[in-house]
Amino acid sequence: MKNEFIIALPPILPKRAHTLILGSIPGAKSLELNQYYAHPQNQFWRFMGDIFGASPSIPYEERIKVLKQKGIAVWDVLKACNRYGSMDADIKNPVVNDFECFYQDNPSIKLVVFDSSSAENFYKRLVQPTLSQELIYRRVPSPSPAHARMNYEAKRILWMEALSDRVVYRNSF
Repeated sequence: MKNEFIIALPPILPKRAHTLILGSIPGAKSLELNQYYAHPQNQFWRFMGDIFGASPSIPYEERIKVLKQKGIAVWDVLKACNRYGSMDADIKNPVVNDFECFYQDNPSIKLVVFDSSSAENFYKRLVQPTLSQELIYRRVPSPSPAHARMNYEAKRILWMEALSDRVVYRNSF
């Protein structure tokens, strides 16, 4: 495996998003197919199917439409980096997306959900200190097949709670 320069995908962005799901940067399969969470064993689309009806059994473009209709944006903390393979631990030279402009252009976003501790850690270290926006932050277990410490049902419950309007709490940064 060689060290590749990775450029992330553009955001999935509805006109009036209220929730932003953030990953670190797409894996190799996602970049190859130009689709978020494209690895067949990644559980993200199963979660989105259970929560919003954006099941992996429907075409990718339809899944995107469902998320947009629900006000869910999807993006990554990193705009680019060097990486061997798909593991976040192998990320070198991270370059972050411009969140100050992103939040200014999308003021309806109030909730940010990190899909992994890596995404949260990159954001806390490289983005959070530069922001002035008041947002609610939550973290969920990674949907990646590499994160096998929790079973699907336990992860699903935490994803459902994090994306629920009924559960409101602030993570401390």
